[in-house]
Amino acid sequence: MTHNPPPPDQHYGPRPLSQPDERTWAILAHIGPLLVAAMTGGTLGLLAPLIIWLVLRDRSAFVADQAKEALNFQITLLIAVIVGWVTTMILVGWLVLVAAWITGLVLAIIAAITVNRYELYRYPIILRLVK
Repeated sequence: MTHNPPPPDQHYGPRPLSQPDERTWAILAHIGPLLVAAMTGGTLGLLAPLIIWLVLRDRSAFVADQAKEALNFQITLLIAVIVGWVTTMILVGWLVLVAAWITGLVLAIIAAITVNRYELYRYPIILRLVK
C-alpha cells in the first residue's frame, strides 16, 4: 500500500484572516461587550472578547492581541463593578458604578476607532490577567 503525500497547494490548519476581516473582528472585540452587556443587564460583557479570542487567536495575531486586550479590560471593569456594588451601602459605590460605566463606554469607542485604523490599542488602566 502506497501513501501519496498531499498536493503542495493544499493548506492545512486555520486560514489567516484578511485585513478587513481582522479590523472587523478587532472592532467587535471592543464594541461587542457593550452590545452583550446591554442585552444581559451588564453581566456578561466579557463573553464577546473571550469568544473572539478563543475562536480567532490562531487566525490573526492582530485580532488575538485586541481581543485579549478587550478581555482584560472587561475583567478589570467587572472587578470595579463588584467593588461598586459592595460599597453601595456607603454611597461611594454608586460613584464607582457610574465611573466604571462611563469609562467602559468611552474607552471601548476609542478602542474601536483606533483598531479601525488598523492600529493596536492599549487601555490605560487595566489588569493584564490574560497573557
